[in-house]
Amino acid sequence: MRSHSVKPASKYMVCVVLATGVAIAGLMAQEKGPPKITPTRLTDHLYMLPGAGGEIAVSIGDDGTLLVDSGMAEYANKVAAAVKETDKAPIRCIINTHWHFDHVGGNDKLAAPGATIIAHENVRKRMSTDQYIANIDQKVPASPPAALPTTTYSDAMTLYWNGEEIQIIHLEPAHTDGDSLVYFRKANVLHTGDIFFAGQYPFMDVRAGGSIDGMIKGIDRALLITNEKTRIIPGHGPVSSQSDLRAYAQMLRTARDNVRSLVQQGKSRDEVIAAKPTRELDENWSHASFPPDMWVGIIFDGMTRK
Repeated sequence: MRSHSVKPASKYMVCVVLATGVAIAGLMAQEKGPPKITPTRLTDHLYMLPGAGGEIAVSIGDDGTLLVDSGMAEYANKVAAAVKETDKAPIRCIINTHWHFDHVGGNDKLAAPGATIIAHENVRKRMSTDQYIANIDQKVPASPPAALPTTTYSDAMTLYWNGEEIQIIHLEPAHTDGDSLVYFRKANVLHTGDIFFAGQYPFMDVRAGGSIDGMIKGIDRALLITNEKTRIIPGHGPVSSQSDLRAYAQMLRTARDNVRSLVQQGKSRDEVIAAKPTRELDENWSHASFPPDMWVGIIFDGMTRK
């Protein structure tokens, strides 16, 4: 992921990159959008679509096509074309892992008439009203009614679809307060949403409940579900393994502990950032679109928010 070059971007696209923490900056910085989205086959009935914002899972079969997340609104046509490469059946169900626009933006354009959109109840609440992502000073308008989840849950639910047992599990506030893990039990494939950014520092929406402690708890929950054979679809990045998830968890703990030590010493936000508490991690985990100072500032904000 870190091999992608970063090209000049408009203010809007920089905001998109920072809002989502997308590591594929070379793609997201293009005014014309990403190239053709090519499905990655995981099983006979399950695919991943990369590069449309958040990574998308596609389940095909007799019950109709099911998506986990729908990408950004401006890429919906490209996503629809990629989905048709996997199966011509209409999209009958979309599961949203959380409310951010790079994961729900295509809901209304991709869902066939009468399709079910499933998410945690907090996702519908946030999508129904104007939101504000404070860490990047970005306003997000309410979604149109056709994009809103039509089925919500509070703790967990199980969906039987295309021969799969799909477990949808709500987490304590982590990336946001509406995060879901989506586990395809038969295929042994887990979609983590944005609690996992493969190979890079993640973004946390502090105003929406995000914190590094919540992220660590979410990853620990994901590790309990997975094994060494599980294929993991992150919110952003390539298909990963349990060992990748463990390395990411260790990174989060190290960053959390280093920042917390400074906070407990009474250091201000600027002092904590100036101390470079993630210097031992930056070479392997930072990205040009999401610099260490911003990452440390977000950790601080999550720890000190009242």
